[in-house]
Amino acid sequence: MVYKRFVEVGRVALIANGKYEGKLVVIADLVDQKRILCENPIHAIPRQVFKTQDINLTDLKINVPHGARGGVIKKHYLKDEIDSKWEKTAWAQKLAGRVAKRQLSDFGRFKSAKAKMVLSRKVKKVLKTMK
Repeated sequence: MVYKRFVEVGRVALIANGKYEGKLVVIADLVDQKRILCENPIHAIPRQVFKTQDINLTDLKINVPHGARGGVIKKHYLKDEIDSKWEKTAWAQKLAGRVAKRQLSDFGRFKSAKAKMVLSRKVKKVLKTMK
């Protein structure tokens, strides 16, 4: 298996758990093998140390120097339009779908179930005609 995402300066990561769960951060520096220094001045996430097990690396990366401060990270983050690129990824859309599904009301869940039934009937009908 070939790895494509590495823990490196400038890599954009998604926080998997903790206070800022679900937010994007940029890796500013590596503390040691298990801890990294991250921040995101756009989303008001202060510079702090995260465990590598608490983040998920994304395919997105910005070109910042080693140990870059908040202003430099903010400038490159906005220039590369990281938020819009993230919204286009399948991963972000999947997370947004989960949130939308969680926020459905009782009637919304009912409508969703009915739509699923209708679709299933149509698929079964088409499959019967193919046999």
